[in-house]
Amino acid sequence: MASANQKFVLVTGGCGFMGSHFVRLLYKKYPNYTIVNLDLLTYAGNQENLKDVDECEKALPEDERRYIEVVGDVCDEKLVNNLFNEYNFDLVVHFAAESHVDRSIFNFGDFIRTNIEGTRVILEAVKRYKVPQTIHISTDEVYGNVPEGLSTEGSPLNPSSPYAASKTAGDMLARTYATIYGIPLAIVRSSNNYGTFQYPEKLIPLTITNLLNDEKIPVHGEGQHIRSWLHVEDFCDAVDRIAHSNFDFSIYNLTGEHRSNLQVIEQIANCLDKNHLDYIEHVHDRPSADLRYAPDASKIKKELGWEATHEFSDSLGAVVDWYKNNEKWWKDIRSKGEFLDHYEKQSKARWY
Repeated sequence: MASANQKFVLVTGGCGFMGSHFVRLLYKKYPNYTIVNLDLLTYAGNQENLKDVDECEKALPEDERRYIEVVGDVCDEKLVNNLFNEYNFDLVVHFAAESHVDRSIFNFGDFIRTNIEGTRVILEAVKRYKVPQTIHISTDEVYGNVPEGLSTEGSPLNPSSPYAASKTAGDMLARTYATIYGIPLAIVRSSNNYGTFQYPEKLIPLTITNLLNDEKIPVHGEGQHIRSWLHVEDFCDAVDRIAHSNFDFSIYNLTGEHRSNLQVIEQIANCLDKNHLDYIEHVHDRPSADLRYAPDASKIKKELGWEATHEFSDSLGAVVDWYKNNEKWWKDIRSKGEFLDHYEKQSKARWY
């Protein structure tokens, strides 16, 4: 029987990189929370990411367990409604998304389905079951290229990739549901995350694992694209603060430290005592590539006291060490067709 202070939280996409870190934070920090993780386990979803949580659960009596994994699709309206009906969620955190820009260029359909229709299904259930708080996880890429200055939460949305367009549409749906139906909702637009358990198609884990394999690193264009890098634990801390604040509707930007892609690659190579110039392989840039993202996170600092605490250079070394010490995790991923097929396309950069 549920205790008076027990809360039920739905995390969609909780077996992915960012979602799994947030599930772990909730599980460790809030013993009165029961967490339902809805994940389709597509190529980037990995149950191994939450192996430690599973092991904790197995050590508990059944009536004390508080992590429930549901393998399913956010676009499955019947399944989603059944979960909302069964658990009467106090909080919904919507991570589930297709998130890789290159993949969106090759196959936009999956992004439209998950990032737009999946978001609609979740929002419709939130409305129907009157969930007290919902957080929609988005991206700074909705602002598009920022040649100078910073993007605030009120900046125009100007997506340049199919991925960013699909996330922009999801943001607009979320805002519309909040405005029309009065759903208490927050949108989180984060800069690039990095950390452990990140699927090795993204720049940092791809660079680390390629260097560990003594392989070339494909670099789009000249490698001068500037991104803001935020440690995933700082990201989760921000989402946790938002979840435990009062909001009707709000948008928060999250940001870290700015580096060009080549600077990031050089720092990783230095951690491994390698010369990055020996491994760089320039490939054609993405069509309409954004050269710079620069979100302004002063709003969340002012309202909730949040700011990133992980210094990039120091924490990057710990991330590199994690990949060195967890070869089985990433080698299993890199041996599968989902990774190999896409990596061949990505490394050749044949966009059409």
